[in-house]
Amino acid sequence: MNLFSTSPPQARLTLRALAHLLRYPDAGLRVHLGDLAAAMEREAALSPVRQAELLRLLDRLAQRPALQVEADFVELFDRGRSTSLHLFEHVHGDSRDRGPAMIDLIQTYEKAGLYMDPQELPDHLAVVLEFASTQPPAQAREFLAETAHIVRVIFSALVQRESPYASVLGAVLELAGERAQAVAVPDEPALDDSWSEPEVFGGCSTAGQAKPGQAQPIHFVKTPASHQGAHA
Repeated sequence: MNLFSTSPPQARLTLRALAHLLRYPDAGLRVHLGDLAAAMEREAALSPVRQAELLRLLDRLAQRPALQVEADFVELFDRGRSTSLHLFEHVHGDSRDRGPAMIDLIQTYEKAGLYMDPQELPDHLAVVLEFASTQPPAQAREFLAETAHIVRVIFSALVQRESPYASVLGAVLELAGERAQAVAVPDEPALDDSWSEPEVFGGCSTAGQAKPGQAQPIHFVKTPASHQGAHA
């Protein structure tokens, strides 16, 4: 059921902040966590409860060791289909239908005058949010609502794993005009605990053992009308 009978709020900055939070949390992202918090607070497009959840997530990302934050992100989003941020993974898997769906989505972006690197995948949720942030509020909500059934699947998987990132997916659902339960973001462990040494050869986990590969951010560029036939 749609929760909003009034016009949707302006959420351009909030959508972009959420998109950043769903990208690999490298040093470039972490240095701007305060800016993301300020943008969401200034726009106030989300409910106070959801806003508080996101601020706690931002605090958590800022306080934890960098390698642990990066390793946790990869473990959560890149090593299992249930929490994959590639939306068509949940609909088409590896079937032939995924290719045409990708093409249709790219054409949706291009009709709005937005072009992306052909090496990037258009169904990543961060890209979807970036695109929605360029649209008027009503069109943005309508576009997000089309993805809500998939976002809810990811949200539910993150809630089941007790991941604080569930608050980001909950915020996306809220901006799509959908209901999503509150998320309990756990308190950050004491600094001494977070820096404790892993057991020797304790499964050789990624906790302090290795740095995962870094994903590249995606940036849309508005193309002038006279150059819409070429990629930016």
